[in-house]
Amino acid sequence: MTVSSDPLTPDIGARRPFDIAAIRRDFPILRRRIEGEPLVYLDSAASSQRPVQVLAELTRFYRDHNANVHRGVHTLSVEATELYEGVREKVRALIGGASEREIIFTSGTTASINLVAHGWARARLGPGDEVVISEIEHHSNIVPWQMLRDDRGVVLRVIPMSPDGTLDLDAARAVIGPRTRLLAITQVSNALGTVVPVRELADLAHDAGALVLVDGAQSVPHMPVDVNELGADLLAFSAHKMLGPTGVGVLWGRMEVLESMRPLMGGGDMILTVSLERSTWNEIPHRFEAGTPNFADVVAFGTAIDYLRALGLDAVRRHELDLIDHGLAVLGDVPGLTLHGPRDAHRRGGVFSFSLEGVHPHDVGQLLNSQGVAVRAGHHCAQPVMESLGVAATTRASVYLYNTRSELDALSEALRRTARFFGDAGS
Repeated sequence: MTVSSDPLTPDIGARRPFDIAAIRRDFPILRRRIEGEPLVYLDSAASSQRPVQVLAELTRFYRDHNANVHRGVHTLSVEATELYEGVREKVRALIGGASEREIIFTSGTTASINLVAHGWARARLGPGDEVVISEIEHHSNIVPWQMLRDDRGVVLRVIPMSPDGTLDLDAARAVIGPRTRLLAITQVSNALGTVVPVRELADLAHDAGALVLVDGAQSVPHMPVDVNELGADLLAFSAHKMLGPTGVGVLWGRMEVLESMRPLMGGGDMILTVSLERSTWNEIPHRFEAGTPNFADVVAFGTAIDYLRALGLDAVRRHELDLIDHGLAVLGDVPGLTLHGPRDAHRRGGVFSFSLEGVHPHDVGQLLNSQGVAVRAGHHCAQPVMESLGVAATTRASVYLYNTRSELDALSEALRRTARFFGDAGS
């Protein structure tokens, strides 16, 4: 059975030109005003906005197809199952996987990483085995490995960060060695925007006989990512950072790796048989998706993927590189502002993490909000990065496909006004 599209759902269509004005019209929230000022949304690294196509698809699913997936033989369940399972193929095509069976739906990047930590590493690693991470990881790619270290005696080794926010590759060559069993590495830092040379590190890990898990939360939404070119064995990312709904994530893994993993959760849909004495597991990927899945949001995530592929992630990356170049220039001219991370646009994603002299990052964020500019302030779930920078927190502005140079100009001017405000207040 093929589920037809809804004529009320705005059409995404085939590959189209990267028309920023047309793109912005797809995001009604960008027409909001905050404190009387036009919204300048610069917090997409935390969560992106959603286009009308995704919003409409979510409404359409609940209106026309809502029923639990799998096992139901009635029409609504069959339709819902077809729509839900069809998204696996969209994800596979997006990242270059070999089979839609390699796509596991989770609640987000954190859940995907924890599935690997508990479903693969906990069953296989013990005292003396080494897991390698980096100093620029998000907490979700640090804490699970610390838990594994504390529970199983695994050695946790860290690739250090250089002063410019990049990774020390000479140190990486010394850290990754014969006892390395897993390299768990981000592709793009959420705190600094650093683009990590994952393939080079993956080759080192594979030469040592280790697996490679890539945190793609900040890369998959923003640039072409092919798991084969990346050298990944496992890849984790989240829908809500790439135009999709919250509460949906992906773990991709090579089939032989997934087959070596045990389920993390037990319950419905992940089993083939259950008796009071024993149970047997369902085939992959269902083995790792216990209980009722977040099927409506997964379906809407499929529309988000359609939207991104229609634009082309290569075009998204080119647009963001232009914004990064411009942002580096205009923020570099703000008096008293220290910009953290690489200064080469091609070595960073669309993240600008900065400190304003004499002003706490949370105060910067509040003053920017009063001028309509939405940014994030804090440690960004990357406290080791903050410690290395010698700060407690930073202010972070992050761009995406719907942002413009003029919005970065607005950020720059708002920061100048903020600096003057605190300068006047202290005088």
